[in-house]
Amino acid sequence: MKEVLDLIKQELEFAFEANGIDTKYAFVSLSNRPDLCEYQCNGALPAAKEYHKAPMEIAESIAASLESESMFESVEACKPGFLNIKLDASFIASYLNEMAKDEGRFGLEEAKNPKTVIIDYGGANVAKPLHVGHLRSAVIGESIKRLKRFVGDKVVGDVHLGDWGLQMGLIITELSLRQPDLCYFDENYEGEYPSEPPFTISDLEEIYPTASGKSKEDDEFKAAAMKATAELQQGRRGYRALLSHILNVSVTDLKKNYDSLNVEFDLWKGESDAQPYIPDMVEKMKKDGYAYISEGALVVDVKEESDKKEIPPCMILKSDGASLYNTTDLATMVWREKDYQPDEYVYVVDKRQELYFTQVFRCAKKTKIVPEDTKLTFVGFGTMNGKDGKPFKTREGGVMRLSNLISDINEKMYEKIMENETMSDEEARKTAKIVGLSAVKYGDLSNQASKDYVFDIDRFISFEGNTGPYILYTIVRMKSIITKYGSDASSYEIPVAETESEKSLQLELAKFNSAILSAYEETAPHKICAYIYDLANAFNHFYHETKILAQEDEAKKGGYIRLLTLTKDVLECCIDLLGFEAPERM
Repeated sequence: MKEVLDLIKQELEFAFEANGIDTKYAFVSLSNRPDLCEYQCNGALPAAKEYHKAPMEIAESIAASLESESMFESVEACKPGFLNIKLDASFIASYLNEMAKDEGRFGLEEAKNPKTVIIDYGGANVAKPLHVGHLRSAVIGESIKRLKRFVGDKVVGDVHLGDWGLQMGLIITELSLRQPDLCYFDENYEGEYPSEPPFTISDLEEIYPTASGKSKEDDEFKAAAMKATAELQQGRRGYRALLSHILNVSVTDLKKNYDSLNVEFDLWKGESDAQPYIPDMVEKMKKDGYAYISEGALVVDVKEESDKKEIPPCMILKSDGASLYNTTDLATMVWREKDYQPDEYVYVVDKRQELYFTQVFRCAKKTKIVPEDTKLTFVGFGTMNGKDGKPFKTREGGVMRLSNLISDINEKMYEKIMENETMSDEEARKTAKIVGLSAVKYGDLSNQASKDYVFDIDRFISFEGNTGPYILYTIVRMKSIITKYGSDASSYEIPVAETESEKSLQLELAKFNSAILSAYEETAPHKICAYIYDLANAFNHFYHETKILAQEDEAKKGGYIRLLTLTKDVLECCIDLLGFEAPERM
């Protein structure tokens, strides 16, 4: 199905053409004065300059041409040359009935030229627990992945683990001091290494900060850790076996944490997976004349003539020959090209890394790691702050574990649900998790990704206002009405709107395609949040003004239930794209 905007534009183009005006002026948008009209066209104003006519003369002639078009209730020319458009209620009802027939997609056509997309998000480090700083990448990235898949792209989500830097050397060195007799530290050991790791996730979460603290105070320890890192990267058997254990233990724990956020990755690759591709990549950069030595380091120039600020060279190898994040990210592109040949890469990371990714993207294009027409998208997100406007911390001033944050929200949500005394403890706990997740995700996603925002738990768990629980409460209200109706309403047609609130609800539903495609094209999940908040408000206004189950006319009642069912289904589709679901009751 075409978007409603496209259908309106199509009729306007016919009218402009019939009046000898170029169709480029037949642009249409949602009205910024909904009290006056539903859609508007301001094309007569710029057209007047080209055709040397008064804007009102053009607008009036266009309005006259559209007077008999059945999809419009009215098209009025208003000074100084606007076209104010209202859609006919019969047209909207007909459009919605077509949407309702297409269960699951609601008339949204799949992409005609689907892309293969790699989305790099999550960015967790092994041997460390997830903290609140990991929330935005996971939540935003998961929603973008789901949105692109829904539109029709083939999307591969990769967590891209941090598993290759000094942190590995720190863990290995600390472990060698605690358990020096382990076979991993015997360079002459030639047997099979144990299948069970010599540590638990709790051990690792204590070992790393201890080792990190030591390295800042003990130069000898730091030197040993750097040596261990180098030996690991050069392929020392025992250290590679320890790395394998660290990864297995960490990934198992990380999956549990991401599961609690309803976040799933297709690939659990890490920086270590890119290492085999680095030597050939570096050699090719040198051979092709892109990489050169500057102050002992190997670099590639990435500045462009149009740059308004200095863009430093992209460093490939340090003066001691060691690789960097740049090296690993570029080598990761090498294997992704080999395995997937993506049309687009999307990186969901802190917006403060924008310069870094500008360097990496330009280097990847310049050195032909990726084809020139490959789209490289940087989705930079802002900071999650506390009520004091500073980065979110625990009461003690430390960085909060993500699991603790989720647990706190679930507990608050549980207490709120139990106040109503309508659920058993078990059901309340289960519901609290579902609603709590909506509070976290909607609270984050309703903000434009690049902007900082205040993480206000009390506001996010409210059942009123622009929150996840409000959206879920609206869905649950519809579920309750549909259940009480007790019959299958699929044979009924969505009725022609008779009241302003009914028409407003139907108009919001008809915007579904436009809202989804706009969010897709701009990689902007917050646009889905804005849409469903407007849709929920429109439904609640309709609900409070309309007798639904008390309606005596069975056909009208069935039509209302059909309308509610479509509204519920659209809302549930949208919250699934945001990464959460609705409970049966609240």
